[in-house]
Amino acid sequence: MTGTSVAPRRQSRQAIRIRERRRGRVRLITAISASTAVLMVAAGGWLYYEFNGNIDSFGAEGLSKNRPAAGFGGQNVLVIGSDSRSGDNARMGGGGDDFGRSDTAFLLHVYGDQKHAVAVSIPRDTLVDIPSCRLPDGTWTAPQSNEMFNSAFSVGRTAKGNPACTQNTVEKLTGLRVDHTVVVDFVGFSKMTSAVGGVNVCLPNDVYQGDLNPNLGSKGRLIFPKGPRTVSGQEALDYVRLRHGIGDGSDIGRIKRQQAFVASLIKKVKGQGFNPTTLLPLADAATKSMTVDPGLDSARKLLSFAMSLKDVDLHNTKFVTLPWQYQGNRVAIVHPDADALWEAIRNDRTIDGQNARGKQDDKPPAPSTAAPSPVSGSGIDVAVHNGTTTPGLAARAAETLKGSGFTVTGTANSRSHQGTATVIGYGPGQHDHAQTVARLFPGAELRPSGTPGIIVTLGRTYATAPTPAEPTTPAQAPTAVPTQVAGTARSADDDVCSNLSYG
Repeated sequence: MTGTSVAPRRQSRQAIRIRERRRGRVRLITAISASTAVLMVAAGGWLYYEFNGNIDSFGAEGLSKNRPAAGFGGQNVLVIGSDSRSGDNARMGGGGDDFGRSDTAFLLHVYGDQKHAVAVSIPRDTLVDIPSCRLPDGTWTAPQSNEMFNSAFSVGRTAKGNPACTQNTVEKLTGLRVDHTVVVDFVGFSKMTSAVGGVNVCLPNDVYQGDLNPNLGSKGRLIFPKGPRTVSGQEALDYVRLRHGIGDGSDIGRIKRQQAFVASLIKKVKGQGFNPTTLLPLADAATKSMTVDPGLDSARKLLSFAMSLKDVDLHNTKFVTLPWQYQGNRVAIVHPDADALWEAIRNDRTIDGQNARGKQDDKPPAPSTAAPSPVSGSGIDVAVHNGTTTPGLAARAAETLKGSGFTVTGTANSRSHQGTATVIGYGPGQHDHAQTVARLFPGAELRPSGTPGIIVTLGRTYATAPTPAEPTTPAQAPTAVPTQVAGTARSADDDVCSNLSYG
């Protein structure tokens, strides 16, 4: 009896000890899990606090009160590269004035389906109209016409520039609402390239110190050998700022290489994956040297925006340049090509005409209030000269002008034959009227003149056109941008050594 009763008691005590050990392990695991969760929350909170403390933003009080309507689901982000020499930037970009200047700008449109995107580079020397902009003392400037695009960022001559003025200028230029604006300076750019472990680039030929700094007075040492390489930090900055020694040494050529660089950077980040290992160092570097609009002024807002881009396909990420042509040593916008590009973006259509609004149907959206209106020449006097050997062109162009309400003051043959392009000469105070005339002559070059009035001198492109240019109407959104724009587009998955320079 006694032996029989002892065994169950031992088994009972053993079972109790096992249950207590299990409960102890459960309590330990629970404590560890809770502690880990607390630490993760604390770390996440610290990171957000740290990143929030890094972010600098500009106030919305400088934005225009007369802005375009919002789009159909996509979003537009204006990215500005500032070459201010203030603070640490002087060490990286050389000495000079300490007010903010813009050397690079592009408008990134992320389509409504969040699988397509297009970045439109705006050459810094493009002649544009700058609307009224707010100065640091709270007053507003008078609107300016026929000014270089990059001068908008310098309005007020402050160390951090005037991103609100540039945003106002882009909205007036494009008729598109800019949802966000991001300014990146030298230091921020350099740190971001280092944070991702360098960016793959390519040089079409050898580049020397004298190419980077023409004032050096000599060829100097070789800094970039021809061919592919990986750059980061100061070397990456030198690459994107390089103008001379490649192609024709123009800003347009530099834009080509900058587009290739941004495409390569996007490819690198997507290749590493949208994960904390990739994004946290990049976010830390970016937020320390960026200035953003109020809509992106927190770590959560920036992270949310970054994650919205994770499904954008590399091949469907395109880079184009605003349709342009030289006007002396400046850049003029080519109409109506530029109008077609902005209208396609407004309607969330890709540069090859696809509907990318992310909807099941393909019905065209209702006409936008910002859509181009028919050309109206009421109150504008124009003279027409035939600059070709083809007879009857001046009369043909005159009828086109009259059909749009222009007053044709006379037609004549030009004393000398015009070149390929049609030229629209305009006198003092006639720039806006000349732009209206240019809408009827695609590819025409605008030239200021000391002579009053507007004179259209027809070139060979007009002579070979099958029919006169017709006014743009808002009845139907264009299905695709002109082939001369789409045909020169770069995709983010293109070979890094392709299409690197203009000229």
